[in-house]
Order: sequence, then structure tokens, then C-alpha cells
Amino acid sequence: MPECLFCKIAAKQIPSSILYEDDKVVAFQDVSPQAPLHALIVPRKHIPGTLELAEADNALLGHMVQVANRLAREKGVAERGFRLVMNTNAEAGQSVFHMHMHVLGGRPMGWPPG
Repeated sequence: MPECLFCKIAAKQIPSSILYEDDKVVAFQDVSPQAPLHALIVPRKHIPGTLELAEADNALLGHMVQVANRLAREKGVAERGFRLVMNTNAEAGQSVFHMHMHVLGGRPMGWPPG
């Protein structure tokens, strides 16, 4: 989708701090980090949000979790703990309508969030 910020980042039309990429996803540092590790994992395929996931996308979602695990290990937060967050629609905090997963770690996380 040409006007989508995350599509432009995935296509390298907008610079970002890429942490990982393959043919399915791109992971990059959040521009407003909420933890020492705050990465976003976005699929290259434009999917507006989790409500638009199709059954055919199940493997993609699993791949995103595996990429999150890899980043947590590489950044040294896996054993201490990290959080995965996916917001769906505005009231939940989704501000870019391209499905994405936040990977947060490197500090204690409170509960409940938000």
C-alpha cells in the first residue's frame, strides 16, 4: 500500500534502524522506545490489523514470534523476560494501520499495562 508508513519502511523508502529482515518480515527499532529493547516487527504483506488476518496468515504470525525470540536473544533480554504486544484498532493504541508486533525488554514490565 503506497501511503502506508510501515510499507515504506519495509521497502526502504524511509530510513530506519533495521534489526532483522527476510522475505516475510522487517524488524526495526521503534522511533519512540518505551524500553531498552523496543523493536517493531512488521510483515512485508500489508495487513491493516489482526482482524484482517486470514487463516493463510497463521504461519506468518508464528514467524513473527520466532523473529521476536531471536531479537530478544540477540539483545540479551530473553532470559530476564520480554513482552510482545499487538494492538488492534485505535482504542487499543494502534496508530499505524499495518499489523505489527512490539518487542519490549530490558526493564521490568508492570501489570496491568496501559
